[in-house]
Amino acid sequence: MIVAVTFSLAACAGGTIGDVSSFGESAGAVRDTANRAYYPDDELLVSAKVQFEQGNYGRAYSMYEKALGVVPDDPQALLGYAASADMLRRFDKSDEAYSKLRPMIGNRIEFHNNYGYSLLLRGELVAARNQFLRAYEIDPTNEFAANNLEMLRNSVNYPKRAPGDLRSI
Repeated sequence: MIVAVTFSLAACAGGTIGDVSSFGESAGAVRDTANRAYYPDDELLVSAKVQFEQGNYGRAYSMYEKALGVVPDDPQALLGYAASADMLRRFDKSDEAYSKLRPMIGNRIEFHNNYGYSLLLRGELVAARNQFLRAYEIDPTNEFAANNLEMLRNSVNYPKRAPGDLRSI
C-alpha cells in the first residue's frame, strides 16, 4: 500500500520516485542553495552608482538609502548617500552620513575628497581647501585630489553673486 501511494504521488508530480521530496514538492525545489548570497545588497549599490554617474541624484539617493537599510554601517553606501545628498543640497543628511563615516574611514582620501567637495558646494572654501589638502597629502598622485584643488582655485577666481545681480544686463 505504501508503495502504491508513493507511485501515485510520483505520477501526480509528473516525474519518477527520485523526484519526490518529503515536503510534497519536487526534489529540484529543495536544492541546496548554500552557494548563493543571502541578499543581493550589492545590486542596490551598483544601481545607485550608475544613477549617480548619470546625474540622477534623486534616484541614487533613494537607492543608497535602501542599501543602508540592508547594511546600515556600509562605508561605501554611506559615502554614496552623502554625495547624493550633497548634490541635492540636503546637507543635513550628508552631515549625518559624514559623521558616521569619520570614525570608519576618516583618514582615507575618499572621505577627505568627498567631504571637501561637500564644503565647496556650501561655499565654505577654507574648510574645503583643508580637506582637499589632507587628501593630497595622503596621495599626491591621486588625480581626484589634484582636480579638486584645481577646481577650488578656479572657484576662488569667480566672484560670488547674489541671485538677481544680472537683471540689468
